[in-house]
Amino acid sequence: MTDSTYLYQQIAESLRQEILNESLKPGDRLPSLRAMTALWGCTAGTVQRAYRELARQGLVSSRPGQGTHVTGLVFPREEAPLRRAGLVHRAEAFLLETISAGHTPDQIEEAIRIALDRWRTLQSQPQPTVTDLLVFNGSHDPSFAWAAGQFHADFPDYNIDIHFSGSLGGLIALAEGKCDIAGSHLWDQETRSYNIPYIRRILPGKRIVLVLFANRRLGLILPAGNPLNITSLLDLVRPEVRFVNRQPGSGTRVWLDSALSTLRIKPGQIAGYDIEKLSHSDVAREVAEGRANVGFGLETSALSYGLDFVLLTREIYHLVLLESSLERPAVQTLLAWLNTERVKTAICALGGYDTAHSGETEILAT
Repeated sequence: MTDSTYLYQQIAESLRQEILNESLKPGDRLPSLRAMTALWGCTAGTVQRAYRELARQGLVSSRPGQGTHVTGLVFPREEAPLRRAGLVHRAEAFLLETISAGHTPDQIEEAIRIALDRWRTLQSQPQPTVTDLLVFNGSHDPSFAWAAGQFHADFPDYNIDIHFSGSLGGLIALAEGKCDIAGSHLWDQETRSYNIPYIRRILPGKRIVLVLFANRRLGLILPAGNPLNITSLLDLVRPEVRFVNRQPGSGTRVWLDSALSTLRIKPGQIAGYDIEKLSHSDVAREVAEGRANVGFGLETSALSYGLDFVLLTREIYHLVLLESSLERPAVQTLLAWLNTERVKTAICALGGYDTAHSGETEILAT
C-alpha cells in the first residue's frame, strides 16, 4: 500500500466518523478540495479519491458547481408512505443527476442492478465479529473520531462506539457506568489546571487513569482574511460581530466563560452568545457559511474549512478511564496503539495538535 493510498483512506475515515457521529449532518457541505489539501498536505486527487470512497459508501454526493454534501440516507422515524416518498425523491434526484451527466436510462438501470447484486453478495457473507466494544463518551474531537475508525481498521476484533456529549457529560457517563472511556478538557480557574478537580468531584473514591491524548490549540475561528480584524475576546462585544458558541458542559464553553469573566465581559454583551453548537465542526461551518463571523473552537476545524484562526490557549485533552479497565485487552491495545509514532504523526497532520507528550499516563486516587 502506498502512502497516498493510506492517506486517502485516512481522510475518508475521518470524515466518515464525523458523519456517523452527526458532527456532519445530512445536507452539510464537506470542506473544499483546496481546504482539505492544505489541511492534509496532499494533492487534490487524493482528496477527490477520499470523497469518491465516501460516495461509494452512500455517505456523500457531489454535483458540479455545488460541492460535495452529506446525503440523508438514514430514514427518520415517520410513517411508511412518507418514507417511500422520500426514497422515490432521492431516486429521482439521482436519476436526474446521472442523466444530466450523459448516461442513458438503460445504463443507469444496469448499474443499479449490478450494485444491488454486489450488495446482496456482501450481505450474505459472514460478518466479522467484534470481540470487545469500548464505549466512548465525552468532548468532541476530530482526531479522536479518526482514531476510533482507524483503530477498528487496524484491529477488527475491537471497536469504539463514540458519543460526543461534552466533557462534563463524558465524566458523568463514566461515573454512572455508561461508558468505558471519557474524553475531557475541563479547565478549572481556581486551580488553573485541567480535568483533575472535576474528576475528584464527579468520581470520588475511585482509582482513575488519565491518558494525555493530545494538546490542542484553541482560539477564535474567523472568515478567511479576517475581514473584521478580530484579534481577541474583547472584539466580541463590537456591534458588527456575530458570534457562535458551544453548548454548556463542553470544555470549550467552560474555558470561554472563565476567560470572559476574567475580562468582565457579560454574555448579554455578545451577539450570538446564545447560539450553541454541539461540535467544533458545527462552529466552523457556521462561520464558513456566513451565519456568524467569529466562533470559538479548535484550530483543526478552522483549517478544515479554510478559515483564519487566532490562538488563545493550548489545552490538555485527556482520556479518562477507571483503573480496572486496564485489564481489558482492547484497552491495552488501544493505549499502546495511540502511543505509536504512526498515530501521533497522523493526528499532528490534522493541524492544531501537539502529540509530543501523548500517551503519558497518570494514576489518580480520588
